[in-house]
Amino acid sequence: MADTTRITVTLPTEQVEELKKLTDNVSGYVAEAVARQIRHHLIAEDLRRYQEREGAFTEEEMAEARAKIFGAADPGARADVA
Repeated sequence: MADTTRITVTLPTEQVEELKKLTDNVSGYVAEAVARQIRHHLIAEDLRRYQEREGAFTEEEMAEARAKIFGAADPGARADVA
């Protein structure tokens, strides 16, 4: 089992009520959400550093990436979203 640290988090009451409807394991749910956000941040940083080094992604590169991620080109997607 991974080491854990107990913390106190303050959330809006409405969010806590909805959270408890979704899961009996609030700590696990929150830990998963935090891990997802950390991964998102790290990927965004990697993409930012890549573009600093190699230049901005072209529309063709963005379309190819969207096709790989979503299975088909998404004409409504914005190219500036990392």
